[in-house]
Amino acid sequence: MLRFLLLAAGTLNGADFPSAGISSPHITAKLYLPDAQRGYYRGTRFDWSGVTYSLRTKNHEYFGQWFPKYDPKLHDAIMGPVEEFRSGNVALGYDEAKPGGTFIRIGIGVLRKPDEPKFEGFKYYEIADPGKWKVKKGKDWISFTHDLKDGGGYAYRYTKTMRLAPDKPVLTIEHTLRNKGTKRIQTSQYNHNFFVIDGQPTGPETRVKVPFELRPVRAFADSTAEARGNEIVYTKELGENDRVFGEFAGFGKTASDYDIRMENRKARAGVHITGDVPLARLVYWSIRTVFSAEPYVDFDIAPGAESKWTYRYEFYDLP
Repeated sequence: MLRFLLLAAGTLNGADFPSAGISSPHITAKLYLPDAQRGYYRGTRFDWSGVTYSLRTKNHEYFGQWFPKYDPKLHDAIMGPVEEFRSGNVALGYDEAKPGGTFIRIGIGVLRKPDEPKFEGFKYYEIADPGKWKVKKGKDWISFTHDLKDGGGYAYRYTKTMRLAPDKPVLTIEHTLRNKGTKRIQTSQYNHNFFVIDGQPTGPETRVKVPFELRPVRAFADSTAEARGNEIVYTKELGENDRVFGEFAGFGKTASDYDIRMENRKARAGVHITGDVPLARLVYWSIRTVFSAEPYVDFDIAPGAESKWTYRYEFYDLP
């Protein structure tokens, strides 16, 4: 199964999708670019910018295809440190819209609301307007800007810049979200962090660590994975049908708790993720081919105002 995924990823990476690369002395990264007609990812769940199908340090590969089926409109056919915006349990403006009206998914577009009983985060919605994307890049950085307005009071300019440090294996993801409309933008964002470290399966060699004691909000369903103090550990290697899901509290109100280490000891590689904004939620999910910490942050942006935030990824070798 794992071998199939790696081969499939290689095939897709060679396909004719708009793409770009950035590099430093320590990292080489390859990304797919937003494109409403030809883009690798055209789903309506995740932000279209920053889709990273490969990030290599001197000794390790950190991303890659982890899913068995590819379709450009499939909600999770995506790779890398990918991000999603949610407003509560729905999307921005969804509850206000009537069937046939529109709502917003930041980093995606203006979507058409069908006649349905409730919002479904994993389904594909018709895109009424994908907005306008601009991409700029240098050798070691790339910047995406998305301008969007829905005609009903929501409008924004969203900019994401991914930058490689010149002197160490570090990636930063810098965000700016400016409210250019007449309505407040109340939203949360999280990074799904689809780590596939050297293609190794998820299991006892996998470790996740935070600086606080993990207090279950939604505990893991069985003993396959356990929260032990400030760590998530596995008691067995996951099979093809195994799934681990949980949500945890225990973090404080400062950005110092946005501090996550994800490691695979068999690969002898890890990544240290930090953010400059406080955590609002911490969700954890994994299957055999990928493990993902999902740290959420919250924003309330008045018309004419903007929010800025940055995530930092430091990649390292284990002894």
